[in-house]
Parts: sequence; C-alpha cells; structure tokens
Amino acid sequence: MKVMVPLADGFEEIEAFSVIDILRRAGIEVDVVGVIGTVIKSSHGVRVMVDKKISDVDPEEYDGIVLPGGDPGYKNLARSGMLLNIIKNLDSRGKLVAAICAAPSVLAKAGVLENKKATIYPGMEKEIPYPRGERVVVDDNIITSQGPGTAIEFALKIVEKLVGKQKALELKQKLVV
Repeated sequence: MKVMVPLADGFEEIEAFSVIDILRRAGIEVDVVGVIGTVIKSSHGVRVMVDKKISDVDPEEYDGIVLPGGDPGYKNLARSGMLLNIIKNLDSRGKLVAAICAAPSVLAKAGVLENKKATIYPGMEKEIPYPRGERVVVDDNIITSQGPGTAIEFALKIVEKLVGKQKALELKQKLVV
C-alpha cells in the first residue's frame, strides 16, 4: 500500500501529521509530496521538507491520496492542475481519495464528488454537492472529514479502508482513542 499526502503552503499541521503518522504506523508507505517546491510552510509557520515534488509523481504507483486542509493550504492545492489530474486519475481507478477540513472542496473542483456524500469544515457546505454533517463520511472510495479535531478518526478510517478493520482497531487501542 502506498499513499501520497500533497502539501501546499498553508496546510493544517494536525491534519497532515496525524494522517502521515497513523498511516505509517499501520505499515502504509506514505510519500509527502510538495505541490510547489520541496520545503512547504504550514498555516502556523512549521516548515516541512517533502519526499517528492508533484512533478516527480507517477499516480499509477499509488493506492490513494489524502489532502489535508488549512487556509490557505486548500486554496493552494486547488490551484494545481497537476494535482487535480492526479485526483481524477486515482478516482477513475477506484483508488482511495480522501480529504479533510476545507480540502473536500478541492475534490469537488476535481469533479470526483458528483453523486457522492461527503463532509467538509462546518460553514463550507455549499462548496460540495451532497454535504453531510457527520465527522467522517465514507462513500465508496471517497473519505472526507471535518477538521483538526476529527483527524485521528479520519486517519483510522483510512487505515480501515486500506488494510482492514482489525489494524484500525489495534491502532485505536495503542493510541488510546
């Protein structure tokens, strides 16, 4: 299993780091991908060196993608035509496509939320076609979540989808969730 987590300037740290950490604990290979450049600055000033630049990514190598939110991170993700094409590619192959906080709006822009239930940061419901009020929503290969406070629950749902419920339960117990 291999997943990419694209980062753009202004990403939300809790959402990105929780997902990266929990997926790696589950034995899932994670590539942290810079949408622009190799050093990305978070919404609260944390600088992160990425594993790869988006221009070096082959979407065929991945079993999924997870987009963190953060402002203006999600806006910067949405500006990348290359990223939107990767999202469409993965979705067309039935691979995992996940987003948290404001980032489900990027999935909507990519056109992968048509006829799909999803959730988004409270107050942004108009940005997606079929919003739901739950903390985490799963609709086939799409997983969405509401924000930093739901990041662990979101990451565990991704683990469940990719490597099974048992592994997600083991991690939940070890993390004292």
